[in-house]
Amino acid sequence: MNTLQKTGLGLFIIALLLFTATLGLDNYRLSEESLSAAVGNEYHLEAVTEAARESGMLGKEYGSSFAFVPAFKEVLKAAQQSLNEKAKEGEAPDDVSEWEYKMGSWLFKDYSFIATKKSSVGPVAENPLLFFFLTIGLGIVGGLLYILPKFRAIPGIKHNHIFHRPMTRGLSLGWRGFFLGATVTGLLLYGVFYMNEHYFWPALTAVIALIIIVLVFFFQKQAKRSPTRSASPQVTGWLGILAGVYLIGFYILLYWAPQHITSWILMADPLSQALNGGEASQWFLYGLLYTLVILVMGVRMFAKYMHNRYQQVRTYSVMFFQLAFAFLIPEILVRLNLPSMDLKNIWPLNYTFFFDWNINNLISSGAIGIFMLVWGIILVIVAVPVITYFFGKRWYCSWVCGCGGLAETMGDPYRQLSDKSLRAWQFERWIIHGVLVFAVVMTAMTLYTYFSGERTVLGFSSNNVRTWYGFIIGSAFAGVVGTGFYPLMGNRVWCRFGCPLAAYLGLVQRFRSRFRITTNGGQCISCGNCSAYCEMGIDVRWYAQRGQDVVRASCVGCGVCAAVCPRGVLRLENSSMDVKERAQALRVLQVSKEGVELMN
Repeated sequence: MNTLQKTGLGLFIIALLLFTATLGLDNYRLSEESLSAAVGNEYHLEAVTEAARESGMLGKEYGSSFAFVPAFKEVLKAAQQSLNEKAKEGEAPDDVSEWEYKMGSWLFKDYSFIATKKSSVGPVAENPLLFFFLTIGLGIVGGLLYILPKFRAIPGIKHNHIFHRPMTRGLSLGWRGFFLGATVTGLLLYGVFYMNEHYFWPALTAVIALIIIVLVFFFQKQAKRSPTRSASPQVTGWLGILAGVYLIGFYILLYWAPQHITSWILMADPLSQALNGGEASQWFLYGLLYTLVILVMGVRMFAKYMHNRYQQVRTYSVMFFQLAFAFLIPEILVRLNLPSMDLKNIWPLNYTFFFDWNINNLISSGAIGIFMLVWGIILVIVAVPVITYFFGKRWYCSWVCGCGGLAETMGDPYRQLSDKSLRAWQFERWIIHGVLVFAVVMTAMTLYTYFSGERTVLGFSSNNVRTWYGFIIGSAFAGVVGTGFYPLMGNRVWCRFGCPLAAYLGLVQRFRSRFRITTNGGQCISCGNCSAYCEMGIDVRWYAQRGQDVVRASCVGCGVCAAVCPRGVLRLENSSMDVKERAQALRVLQVSKEGVELMN
């Protein structure tokens, strides 16, 4: 590491520490102005203002959001009780419905978030742009200073002690099981609270998880094959654990407690005002950070894969689609008061696409809304099977998808940590196809209730089903585990085990696609680079040693196995039609669906 890289690393660490510290720099003081901004309903506003005045909270200053938010929630509860009593005694206005007059508990989160943000007083609230540059801006500069010297290196893959570094060496099996078990248990327990103390869905999820565990271990035993060693070593990387814990904590606050990260959101306000004309939400902050990380770490990909044109073009692609389609275009649509949508997001990954509120919003938005609705349906029914037939699932998972873009850029340092064991593959098959079935059933129930007007299907509330799906799959799996576990279990945990669109694409690729990775077994020296760098947990070397094409539903066609192969054994192709010409002088065996054939 040279001086410039040390400087960049130092700046990044300072920026990260300051970014974290900003959460404790501001104080919080509730005022009538902040209440007016937070509570739009006039009856709710009157009751909340009265409750805040009676409790002594109005005008009182709190030193942290963890003191302010509980106090404000008590005010909301008092206001809710007051409105309920007035409605019961018939004091509600005659021209106002009881649903509009009463304050539902589901409003507490939104009211608390806006009130906390509007009540912020202190250096961050007064100088958001300055702190944006001192944290996010400085982090970008530091990251680039660390990356740019890599362009002076000799092109080619270098291991650089990836299994010895405390950030990238991964976890031993025991630590991996501990973090996974603790996270899943915590999410299920929180799920009880999230579902208003209804135990059914968390309990059902726990039962299904136990069934999958039993099935996997049973079939593993019946097959009499022990799993191969994971890529993770015996010594656990402590920096990787810290990074994973930080990411997990970030996602928990982002999804379920945004009122505690209002300082971060305030820093994004100036940019949000410039792009969409409104104040930043936690989702704008997330989209901004997501995009910046992909752009900066994309530069690192250019440096790492200077020797491979395919990787360079693929990185340009994911950077472009994230910046334009996932971030800028949706924000510009908001500014134009048009329905906002990531036009590259496809159901079932975009699981809210067929929700009633989204369909109604698109239909009521005129021509552009109808176009978006038809476009989304065409992507699901036509584009996915047709394009996947010709190019495999790589066209989306490795070239377009934002989840894949983050995994390939920010997650690239951890790609070697993906578990290559047979047991991991068995878990993968059960879980990812189970999620796909869940997504299909949830969407079918949603559409049935939308067109029929019914609220339940076979006794199950459609709203409860999609609420639980959004929590356990759309938030917990995709965010907390899917990204938070990059440093712990590899960069494609979500894509490999949880993404329903990846499962859909994989089924098409496995049975109806011309795409495969062709191999030339006569050239393979069994170095293991291909397997070590496969982020999807495929033991590529096993195929290469036998000269067998890699046709796996999980393969995202990233091409890194071919990029790290020192002998040119692997090639990404849309068919194996020229395999005889390429292998003619080598006299190797070609294993395919048709059988085994000697190439001569």
